[in-house]
Parts: sequence; C-alpha cells; structure tokens
Amino acid sequence: MNAAESRPARPAETPAARLQALFEGHRLTPTQRRIAHSMVRRAADVPFLSSVELAELAGVSQPSVTRFAVALGFDGYPALRRHLRDTAPATEPAQDSAAYNEYQQAVEAEIENLRQLAEALADPGPVQRAGRLLAASRPLPVLGLRAAAAQAYGFAYFAAKVHPDVRLLDEGGTMLQDRIAAAVHAGASALLCFALPRHPREVLDTLVYAKESGLTVVTVADSAFAPVAKVSDLLLPAAVGTGLAFDTACAPMLLGRVLLEAMCDDLPDAQARLEEFDTRAAARGLFVE
Repeated sequence: MNAAESRPARPAETPAARLQALFEGHRLTPTQRRIAHSMVRRAADVPFLSSVELAELAGVSQPSVTRFAVALGFDGYPALRRHLRDTAPATEPAQDSAAYNEYQQAVEAEIENLRQLAEALADPGPVQRAGRLLAASRPLPVLGLRAAAAQAYGFAYFAAKVHPDVRLLDEGGTMLQDRIAAAVHAGASALLCFALPRHPREVLDTLVYAKESGLTVVTVADSAFAPVAKVSDLLLPAAVGTGLAFDTACAPMLLGRVLLEAMCDDLPDAQARLEEFDTRAAARGLFVE
C-alpha cells in the first residue's frame, strides 16, 4: 500500500489510447459512442475494417459509421481509416482466432481487456485521485445494480475492513434515493458507482440525484463512452468481455481492487484495522487454515 517514490516511464502509446485521444473533445451521440466503444475494444483491427464491418461490429447502420467519421472531422470513413493506418505502429500478426475454441476465445478476450487496463494504469493519477475521494467520504455509499451488483458487493465487503462506514446500495427501488439522502445527511462527500451493461436507467437517475445532492461521483464503467460518463465526475473505464452468452467482468473487478489499494493509501489506520480484524478472526476461529 506504499506509493512508489518514482514511476517508470510510460510505455509507448497503445492503439486504444490513440483512439481515446482521437475521440476526446467531440460531442458524440449515443450511436456514435457505441461505435467509439467498439473501435476501442478492437483497436488493433479497426484500421483494417471496412465501414460495413465496423457497422456490424457496433450493431449500427453503415451510414451511421460515415456520419461518425464526419463528426470526428474527416471527409468520410475512408479518410478516418487512412488516418488510423498512418498512425498505427507495426505489430506482429495476431494468432488466428480459429485456433481457439469459443471458450478459449473468451479467455483471450479477457486477457486483452486486462492488458488494456494495465496500460491505462501506467498513469496512476486518476486512480489515486479516486482513492483520496473515497477515503475522505464518511460514510461511503457504493452503488451497483443488476449486472454490477456483484462488483459493488465485492468492493464494499473488503472496503468495510478498512473504512469506518461503507454503505452498499445494490438494490433499486424507491428507497434508493432515500438511502443516498441519509448518507449525505451523515456527512458523505463521494459515491462510488459500478456501472456495467446493460446500463439500467435507474443508475443514471440515481447518479443525477447524487450529484444534485452534492456528492462527487466516481464511476467504474465498461467504457469511457458509457451512458454514465455524462453524470460522473471521475470515470475509470475497464472493458467487459462479450464473447459468451453473458458478459464477463474481470477487468472491472480488478480495477475495483486497485481502487481499494489506492483508498488504503489514504487511510492511515488501514493496516491497524486489518490487523485488528485478523486478531478477532483468530479468536473466533472464523477461518479454517
């Protein structure tokens, strides 16, 4: 939990990072954000995809891809693709995905998601800022509904070992805003949200309410272009896998643990609280060794 005094030099900019930079500063429609998200997920392949192939990948129409390229300032999709090819570094050919069965392909996709997360964490600033915000909030509400409920629960379970007051919000309904209001009344200054697809409308409404109540919203989402981005003060992206019938969320889970580490760095009594828990657990015979 000790921050390094010096950081290694950042690695060369990745295809995903170059795409993120290309999209920054543009007001994208929901359809365009969907295209951008798909491009980031397949960053290495995008320079070689036709507009029809990209449209199929994103689940949109081919004219939507053309309008997207124009919105980014290009004459059309061919000009955008030329730009991506001109700025793409030489890479080794990827192993033929046909060599893997569908289960292996899902695992390989998750490995790539984790690799992209590692590259994003080369700049620890956003996570460190989030850790400070979460550590300072007393109490700390943690929101996650539907597909994101497990991520919120996992974070809250471990955070409660080092933070004096963590309040898990993993069930929707009319009581949700009441619980946020109670947290604000008790002194909360920030809220952590896990937001994964499909994104419930209730999460958006809840984050709007949280911000209006004065909370700083920190969000872990599947993409910088997720619907929750516009209602988050600090968004940390971690891609989900989509190769199986149900999405896989290894990267968001790991990012949650990284956030826990950053939060511990700003809780001076975190180590003491962990040691106290271990002592109590041993006295109770809580765990089988």
